Amino acid sequence: MARREDTDQEAAAPPTDRPTTSVPVLGVGMVGYAFMGAAHSQGWRTAGHVFELPMKPALAAICGRDRAAVDAAAARHGWAAAETDWRALIDREDVQLVDICTPGDSHAEIAIAALEAGKHVLCEKPLANTVAEAEAMVEAAERAAARGQVAMVGFNYRRVPAITYARKLIADGRIGTLRHVRATYLQDWLVDPESPLTWRLKREHAGSGALGDLGAHIVDLAQFLAGEPLVGVSAVSETFVRERPVLAGSVAGLSGAADPGARGAVTVDDAALFTGRLASGALASFEATRMAAGRKNALRLEINGERGSLAFDLERLNELSFHDHTEAATTAGFRRILVTEPQHPYLEAWWPPGHALGYEHTFVHQARDLVRTIAEGTAPAPSFADGLQVQRVLAAVEESAEKNSVHTPVVL
Repeated sequence: MARREDTDQEAAAPPTDRPTTSVPVLGVGMVGYAFMGAAHSQGWRTAGHVFELPMKPALAAICGRDRAAVDAAAARHGWAAAETDWRALIDREDVQLVDICTPGDSHAEIAIAALEAGKHVLCEKPLANTVAEAEAMVEAAERAAARGQVAMVGFNYRRVPAITYARKLIADGRIGTLRHVRATYLQDWLVDPESPLTWRLKREHAGSGALGDLGAHIVDLAQFLAGEPLVGVSAVSETFVRERPVLAGSVAGLSGAADPGARGAVTVDDAALFTGRLASGALASFEATRMAAGRKNALRLEINGERGSLAFDLERLNELSFHDHTEAATTAGFRRILVTEPQHPYLEAWWPPGHALGYEHTFVHQARDLVRTIAEGTAPAPSFADGLQVQRVLAAVEESAEKNSVHTPVVL
């Protein structure tokens, strides 16, 4: 019989016959810590615990102008350090990727500086506030790509498994030649005229209103699902509440406390509606508003083709509706596909079939895809060029609305 101390030593000794593997660390630095900062933090914190990744994301540092607030965000979301100057964050040796979650007016400056400093970049949508800014970002991204860097724009709804699967069905020809795309994105957080004047309601910070905030998502999704760009639009837009109380203090979520004693001008749209034509000739319609009472985050898509149709509702994001028009009329109809099988996109690492995912998982999938793209040296999707294409559509929409809905080509 072995002595007790021998067995203790054997138990304590590290196994020598067990293979050990290690993966390189990808240090992430994030600029911004509010709504999108929290969502991106969730993605970075979780991705490596769910998926086997070729690099390990490390939450190196988070940045914001308010020292107390950014320190609190770092502690809450698991960041190792906090900075109050984004330039200092870019300069950190432990940061290899810069994640930009700030208002649109700072996207171009931060992204270009980060790329020129040799960092990978993830930038929230819309890519910029103007086409010129987006073009400069694409030029910087192209120069950086030659050095092996990656620049991706954060259209997170592409990472909903049902939407990714819908793209596969369309690409596989399951609905045939595309004929119509319908896309709506409706919210109601600005219905109250006394909601405060946050940065999202100021053109100098946000670029546009519901058009850039919500319309950018559905334009990207329409082009992603169709596999082709919009080439022209005809639009109307409106600002229903032109003056609001100024913000008292900081933003909380999408809103904040209002100062009843002071008011300021709203300089962006509250709603935008437009029709469009895709490169193949298929037609599309879009509606983006933050003034639809009762609609909290209602993003809906329907794609019609010669052989069938697909429909998606973000409020039922684990489901996809599919109609196969080649079936006999006596039994044909829309059927519900529960997109939770391990063979569906992203689902191989999650829960058993039927156990639903949610909004926050899109950011986990986004982090997974970006880490793999960096490790494999492949082209990112959506790229800064994709973000520029969306920006050009938004610019054409604004131009059309200003010209009494005249059909306006999209610069390609």
